[in-house]
Amino acid sequence: MKKIKLKSIALSEISIKDSFWNRYIDLVDEIIIPFLWELINDNVEGAKKSHCIQNFKIASGKEQGEHQGSIFQDTDVSKWLEAVAYSLAKKRNPKIEKMADEAIELIAHAQCEDGYLNTYYTIKGKERWKNLFEGHELYTAGHLIEAAVAYYEATGKAKIMEVACRFADYLCEVFGKEENKIHGYPGHPEIELALVKLYRRTGKKEYLELANYFIRTRGEKPCYFLSEDCIKNKNYHFAEFEDFDLDYCQAHMPLMEQTTAEGHAVRAVYLYSAMADLAYEYQDQDLFLQCEKIWNNIVGKKLYVTGSIGSASYGERFTTDYDLPNNTNYSESCASIGLAMFSSRMFQITRDGKYMDVVENALYNTILAGISMDGRHFFYVNPLEVVPEIAEKNPTMRHIITTRQLWFGVACCPPNIARTLASLGNYIYSLDENIIYVNLFVASKVTAQLGGDCVELEMQANYPVDGEIKVAISLEKSKNKFTVAIRKPGFSNKVLVKVNGQVASFICDKGYIYIEREWEDKDEITISLDVAFRYVHCNPKVRDNIGKVCVMRGPWVYCLEEVDNGEYLSSIVVDTSKEIEEEYDPSLLNGLLCAKLKGKKIDYSEVKPVLYDEGKPQYIEQTFKAIPYCSWNNRGKGEMLVWMKEME
Repeated sequence: MKKIKLKSIALSEISIKDSFWNRYIDLVDEIIIPFLWELINDNVEGAKKSHCIQNFKIASGKEQGEHQGSIFQDTDVSKWLEAVAYSLAKKRNPKIEKMADEAIELIAHAQCEDGYLNTYYTIKGKERWKNLFEGHELYTAGHLIEAAVAYYEATGKAKIMEVACRFADYLCEVFGKEENKIHGYPGHPEIELALVKLYRRTGKKEYLELANYFIRTRGEKPCYFLSEDCIKNKNYHFAEFEDFDLDYCQAHMPLMEQTTAEGHAVRAVYLYSAMADLAYEYQDQDLFLQCEKIWNNIVGKKLYVTGSIGSASYGERFTTDYDLPNNTNYSESCASIGLAMFSSRMFQITRDGKYMDVVENALYNTILAGISMDGRHFFYVNPLEVVPEIAEKNPTMRHIITTRQLWFGVACCPPNIARTLASLGNYIYSLDENIIYVNLFVASKVTAQLGGDCVELEMQANYPVDGEIKVAISLEKSKNKFTVAIRKPGFSNKVLVKVNGQVASFICDKGYIYIEREWEDKDEITISLDVAFRYVHCNPKVRDNIGKVCVMRGPWVYCLEEVDNGEYLSSIVVDTSKEIEEEYDPSLLNGLLCAKLKGKKIDYSEVKPVLYDEGKPQYIEQTFKAIPYCSWNNRGKGEMLVWMKEME
């Protein structure tokens, strides 16, 4: 573990101009943020009611009424506000800033005199902190604090930070190891990582200490949750919680004894993100090693090829190692976002490219699949195989939604996707004392201080359609000595590095290519990566994928859709001995690079109208068309398949 972690570069210093990513990022500023504002104000016809803003109006005394929506409904406003903050950090926009300031006014008015803030408990008059296991009070507080820090950093406006600090000060008075304080911790982690962010912004040690207390206390015996009424008397807010053991919320044993990822996937990765933060802040090598063990368990045994986690719908949770079903998995969008957060923190501490490989995988696949290309429809659950008529009529698959929705009763994913896309620049570049790290290959321009000089890097990329990455360097001085570190993805077996057209020497360490030299103005680095289409097999311990393959290009996972290949996709058998052909289709979803696969498929015109028969089905040879998984379901409802049978 490094004593000094990498730094993020201010979003205001990063300009993204990428043919692939801008089709999503521009949606955040132009479509998604205003659209989500209308949704949380209940102004979108045909969408499920959010009640978010209405709840704040009621809690602040501006309107009369009852609280509606989920117990953690406030978080949709907080995550929306955080997305606004990242958008404003890149470019001020008076229209959306006015929306945000209006929301902040409501939030401030809803805050109680002692600093407490939660519309559900305020409106309903419920007693505070009596149901930490499932009450989500601290979870809701965490998202508010994250939004406050982001908005203050983007705009310099202090009002929401004042709200957050008052709330955090109150939490420091209520929770802790002292006798007169509550000795519990959140059922749903989130406050921990938020308090670390607040500490880093304010320098107030009490916030860091409270986050550390929540982590260190979690899972101690006897478990605090067992003393709460909801468990003792089976008086649950969420009925299904009666079926969940303490591992559901990672409280079954102290965190220093946990070596595998367990329970609710989103809770888990938010918790692990905070563990990584605290391991760094306290320079705690033992805590960091726990993070490594858990990360290795996720990535080595519980991670879908699309960068998603959480294989069981009931409990939205991890199950056991190698249990990765494709058509019933949950794979919540928020869980992949949390995994990217956790992995990014691990990278900042270690400078190890394997962590950014996982960030990239999640970003290019599951996270993007959660949003439609019109920016107005969303997936919450991300399966790898869908047959609509089965998913819609089989009650055990009722969590599988076969087309993206305008909104959800529990709508954590849409604003979470928005805040992730708006802050993409935080993942692209990182900064060391005299090293700039290029983590993702997104066409962009960045300005940073290196070697006492203001340096500008402009990256040109059409990745992963093309594996050639160019980085042009502009200097204020005539010369400057520093290092450019460029990630070598784990899938790329070949790499060629040139500086000003000449093959250059470099050091490759932990998945990064380090080029140190005295740079001159207008120098250009060219990196050639191997992003060719490839067939990927799964560990045969994953029973659902035995005898199957999937197609990838760079970080992209590809899938088959019914609209291109007809129904009964599961009857397709691909011939992996035949080369995958490229086909760029400029008319398909604003232009997509497709894969053409050779194989065969059952001839259903020859299938007899009987349920069982001794005869073998007849196959016909065909060429199949695959598209990036992130783009599926943008042309209407139909079958989808990632893992295909392989011809022997």
